[in-house]
This record gives sequence, C-alpha cells and structure tokens, in this order.
Amino acid sequence: MSNVSHAGHDLAGHPDASEMRDRYARVMGGRDVALVDGPVFLVGLYCAISPWVLHFTTSQTTLGNHNLIMGIAIAVLGLGFTVMPQRMYGLSWAICAMGAWMIVSPWVVGSSPDMGVVLNNVIIGGLTVLLGLVCAGASLRSSRDRS
Repeated sequence: MSNVSHAGHDLAGHPDASEMRDRYARVMGGRDVALVDGPVFLVGLYCAISPWVLHFTTSQTTLGNHNLIMGIAIAVLGLGFTVMPQRMYGLSWAICAMGAWMIVSPWVVGSSPDMGVVLNNVIIGGLTVLLGLVCAGASLRSSRDRS
C-alpha cells in the first residue's frame, strides 16, 4: 500500500506555487471587509421592516414607505458587496450618504414624528454611516494595496 499522506511536504517547491498564490490573492482580493457585508444587509432589512415593528405605518405613512424603500436599497447594496465586492466598494460612500439621509428623514419626510420614530431612524442612520465608513476605508486601503 502506498503512503498518500502529505504530512511534512511543503508546497514551496511546487512549480506552480507562485501561480497558485497569485490566483488565491485574486480570488480573495477585496474581501477584507467580508464581516461588514452581513451587517449592512441586516441594517437594511431592519430599516425596511421597522415601520411595522414600531407600528408607525398608520401615523407616519410616508415615512413608513420611505423606510421600506431605503431599507431595500441598503440591503441590496449589502448583497452587492457580497456578490461583487470589487465593483461595489465604490458605492460605500453612497451608503454613508444614505445613512445621513436616514438621520434627517424623520423631520423632512415625516410629519411631527414622535421620539420613538426619530430614535429609530437616527440609530439606523448612525449604523449605516458607520458601516459605510468601514467599507469606504477598506476600499481605499485595498485600492492602495493594488497600486
């Protein structure tokens, strides 16, 4: 019977080692913020369902519709970061802008919102800005590393 174990064998001497390293780097390139993609999606999902969770769909109809649309947009960007990270990291600044808009939207879109609605949107907006800044920072760092 032959010994098929690879214990003690190093791939450094393999003729294709450099090509395998380069391929691995290409496949994993841009994935340094993989842990942020999920939270961006979850914040967007919560933003979309928050009018029904906090029961302000009847008192703030336009703000409820606004949160639904913005939540779907944030969640789609989160999914885009997961599926096509190299192409989507340019949109990380858009997430920051969407977060800033979520912070001011209760006063712009809503009509005399109560403290719960304001606090909900400010927290969602703050988290969105924070996650967008993390994505933007990682995008800048990975673009510098490629140069």
